[in-house]
Amino acid sequence: MSDAKKPDNVVFNKEKQQYDAALKPYGTNVGAPAIKVTENITWKNKNVNKANKQLKAKYLELKAEYDKMIEELEYNNLVYNAKFSFQPDLGEVYHLYKDKKGQPFLSIIAPNECNFDFVGSFYLTSEHMWKKVDETTSNKLQ
Repeated sequence: MSDAKKPDNVVFNKEKQQYDAALKPYGTNVGAPAIKVTENITWKNKNVNKANKQLKAKYLELKAEYDKMIEELEYNNLVYNAKFSFQPDLGEVYHLYKDKKGQPFLSIIAPNECNFDFVGSFYLTSEHMWKKVDETTSNKLQ
């Protein structure tokens, strides 16, 4: 075949020196069926909506975990900055109160055995972190 330019509507493979229009997944001449663009806006919107919901759910999970960590940090700082004159044992429950000046102090005396301004009950974990406990957990740990 000659090196003459082929018409634009004909697919010619110069390497193989042959027409390979039949091998193309699309029409290569004027008489070929029209290429129809499929409507994908609905698909995109549906999947964008799904992705956004999934990302929002993950964000809310992470935010809840973060908020819990911040609360634990604040309780940990509160107890460590409280006044106490003993060395707490790991796994034991202690009770945090406020004195008349509003300063926190840690005690082994349970809230039902005194009239102090009760803040909360805490136990010291093996990682030396103070964890707040509720009444039912407090009874199980003692």
